[in-house]
Amino acid sequence: MRHIAIVGSGPAGYYTAEAAQKQWGDDVRIDIFDMLPVPYGLIRFGVAPDHQSIKGVTRRYEQTALADNVRFVGNVKVGQDVSIAELQDLYDAVVLATGAPRDKDIGIPGDHLKNVFGSAAFVGWYNGHPEFAALDPDLSGHTAVVIGMGNVALDVTRILSKTREEFAGSDIVAHALERLMASKIKRIVILGRRGTHQIMMTPKELGELGHLSRTAPWVDPRDLPEEVEDALLEPGIRKSVTHLRSFAAIPESHRADLPLEVEFDFFASPQGLMGEGQVQAISVERTRIEAGRAVGTGEFYEIPANLVISCIGYQTSPIEGVPFDDGAGRFANDEGRILPGLYCVGWARRGPSGTIGTNRPDGFGIVEMIAEDFPQSQRKTGRVGFDALAAARKLDVVSFDDWKKIEEAETLRARDDAPREKFVDVEEMIRASGHD
Repeated sequence: MRHIAIVGSGPAGYYTAEAAQKQWGDDVRIDIFDMLPVPYGLIRFGVAPDHQSIKGVTRRYEQTALADNVRFVGNVKVGQDVSIAELQDLYDAVVLATGAPRDKDIGIPGDHLKNVFGSAAFVGWYNGHPEFAALDPDLSGHTAVVIGMGNVALDVTRILSKTREEFAGSDIVAHALERLMASKIKRIVILGRRGTHQIMMTPKELGELGHLSRTAPWVDPRDLPEEVEDALLEPGIRKSVTHLRSFAAIPESHRADLPLEVEFDFFASPQGLMGEGQVQAISVERTRIEAGRAVGTGEFYEIPANLVISCIGYQTSPIEGVPFDDGAGRFANDEGRILPGLYCVGWARRGPSGTIGTNRPDGFGIVEMIAEDFPQSQRKTGRVGFDALAAARKLDVVSFDDWKKIEEAETLRARDDAPREKFVDVEEMIRASGHD
């Protein structure tokens, strides 16, 4: 019997568990660890609350989770409650699927000012992550600046722009919805260092931005190259640029009647944040593209900024005893191998790139690697050994059945137009699970 420990219960973790089931059938026992009492990681806390169809992928993960040879081990902090070395002693293989939950630093002067947030924190705030539930962003100012040219920047902009009615059907948490509905923001500027042909935004998300009731996004036509140049683009980017061209063509008279301005500022590199205690403005340098890179032109200007959200990427959190690549912001690994018997998968392996579905072939590849490295069981104690350790340390382990009780409680406490109202406090989650 093989025993596999997977650390992290997001997409990469569950796809790896699914792959292990297919590889070894009944001859494997899989424990999926998570520091929180609730599973699904990025799906629960990263995917936008108004993208419920994407969150539906958890139904597939639940099929894996309910199998007899898979177990959810929630409310256990690997690296604190139990070490990586201890897991390696107990399991044939340990797979780190912890994702990339930390923000990359903006790294510009003034990034310490109040009301400056990374997207992991801000998205975690409106998605109900316990670590960020008390973030307390001030939305009483006039202008918000969103730094980044990917889908997370679009998510943040869309959430800041929606009306109460447009949140119907979403699972945005109540504290965020209340704050957003009292927002005084009248202008949102999306900053990107490069140009329209270098964006990472996908057509679906850009299209959503064009169908909001309070705003019509604006793109300066001068930032768009000749349309014939679009033919050289990859099809997805070409569709995205078509959306940007449609935004540029919206008559000013139409935008003038709307209460919220959303504008794209391309060729704009943030250089510094200014303010007395709380951010008040951002200094920006105009750029040009040379060999695909943004190069400063020496032309500077300022944008008023009462709220700044940086959406420039994520990093994996280090774990004691695991080699870490600081430059790449992920575990040091060779195609997923870290140390003998220790592997990583998903964003923890390759950095924050790809879609949710990208993690499936990644998980299957790691399982093939484990099968190649260890063709025979190492005769470890697996979950029996961990249960003995957990009992000795009095760990309050949350099972998948416990999670289902939490899920039921969240459904019962939901608003009339919402699928759930998430608990944002770990102790509340544990009480809802039936633990004393």
